[in-house]
Amino acid sequence: MSVGTSGTDGVGPETDALWVALTTVFTAPDGRPVPVERRALTPAELAGLHREDGEVVLVPDDAQLAALLPGATAALVVLDGDGTHDGDGSGDPAAAAVALVARAPVGRSHLLAAEAVGAATGGLRRAVGALRTEAAVIDALHSVGRRLTAQLDIDRIVQEATDAATTAVGAAFGAFFYNLVNQFGESYTLYTLSGVPREAFARFPMPRNTEVFAPTFDGRGTVRSDDITADPRFGRNAPYHGMPEGHLPVRSYLAVSVISPTSGEVLGGFFFGHPERGRFTGRHEYVAEGIAGYSAIALDNARLYERERNFARELSRSMLPEAPAVPGLELVTRYLPAATGPKIGGDWFDVIRLEPGTVSGTASGTASDRESGATAFVIGDVVGHGVTAATVMGQVRTAIRSYALLGLPPSEVLRHVSALLGSVAGSTFVTCFYAVLMPDDGLVYANAGHLPALLLRADGSIEQLGEAMAQPLGVGATFPERTAEFRRGDDLFLYTDGLVESRSRDVTQGLEWLLEALAELPRPLTGEACDGLVERLTGGTHDDDVALISVYRTGEAG
Repeated sequence: MSVGTSGTDGVGPETDALWVALTTVFTAPDGRPVPVERRALTPAELAGLHREDGEVVLVPDDAQLAALLPGATAALVVLDGDGTHDGDGSGDPAAAAVALVARAPVGRSHLLAAEAVGAATGGLRRAVGALRTEAAVIDALHSVGRRLTAQLDIDRIVQEATDAATTAVGAAFGAFFYNLVNQFGESYTLYTLSGVPREAFARFPMPRNTEVFAPTFDGRGTVRSDDITADPRFGRNAPYHGMPEGHLPVRSYLAVSVISPTSGEVLGGFFFGHPERGRFTGRHEYVAEGIAGYSAIALDNARLYERERNFARELSRSMLPEAPAVPGLELVTRYLPAATGPKIGGDWFDVIRLEPGTVSGTASGTASDRESGATAFVIGDVVGHGVTAATVMGQVRTAIRSYALLGLPPSEVLRHVSALLGSVAGSTFVTCFYAVLMPDDGLVYANAGHLPALLLRADGSIEQLGEAMAQPLGVGATFPERTAEFRRGDDLFLYTDGLVESRSRDVTQGLEWLLEALAELPRPLTGEACDGLVERLTGGTHDDDVALISVYRTGEAG
């Protein structure tokens, strides 16, 4: 049976040319050409053929010939492309292999031709195979690197790096010891394990700077040993003089430093072990050093991110007030920095007790109000994150408090702050809800682009206050006031968008969920209830700050 022309069966031109050449080498014992058929073989049929690494032309033995090609007197099997059939049927099924089949008596010329092809191409094929293997190692290493350097969570980085490196070098187990500096500037060491449960090392002390470990902890170079117990540096330190009793057996040993590419600081070290001798090769050393390099970059990034995140968090916390005690009110306030991601620094709240006689110009600003005093509630969010947002937040909070203590009504407080923000903060703008509870139960408020406040009535109904009343501070110039009655038994709930908005839901859906959740909570809202509300809406994985104020009117005299 003849099989097609050049390009059929999905084969390349080089293989097709080889077919043509080999077809002519089948000759009868007297030297005359004999007819040759071409037959495509499946991966399953190839599975039964033995071949050496790099072979391009296979010669079936008599038994294989009889089973594969009944009636054939001779055959050569030509593998297409790089001949990467696995021999177990797991190779690429799209790759072609073709049998050149003779059914007349033949001599040995086809065998000599197969030997010549093998001699001419075997070395090249093996070289190509080795290069492909190296390329696969590099691809795998880069894949690990991309995964590691995309992380900012130190715990995940070190565990993923340990798992990847332990698998890549074929170790029985691996450990990554790494150094961190806490908020007080003190250094401490942690470790991760792969291949064994943590309990396997729980009762052993941290490794010391012994002669075996010192090169790794000091960053002096990689240590690879076929049998570490035979190393002259091994067993020289009291009290163990080697591995402690109960330690997992280690013969093959590989240790690689993790060194910061920016500071040159030794961040930690990988340590790999295997109970058998001679398990780690130069290639394993190369891979481990590559993963260590990527780990160092990832740790550098994560530590820089963590330092800025901690600074922004502490700066934000330091500028947030303690809510004062206000007779007749039960207050719950919360500020939670982002649990994930870099979004920290822009949310704040404030509760300001206004002296009697300071509130003027409001819709409810009677003489009685000015004698009794009032209380202002502020919730806001700077657009932006990090240290800059935290700094702007502090400026805006101070400005609002200052104008509030001057007795300006909500509309004027926001107008002055908006003008001030435009002159000192460039293009930054801020959303803010500002409300004043008057002694006559009137709530006077203005909203600068913030989410609506929620007034939870004693009868179970919920009113939204201040939706889309004005533009944010730094953008808007006028901020209309509105009033509502804040009666005894009511709750006022103010919040920032971190409570209702995330990557997985928009603010509209989040607000609907908030309304549903509030309707189900017992009244009045307690601190425990507010904590549960945050957990329910964010799952503890909020990627933005969350600030809130809950105000309950108890009915007691102010």
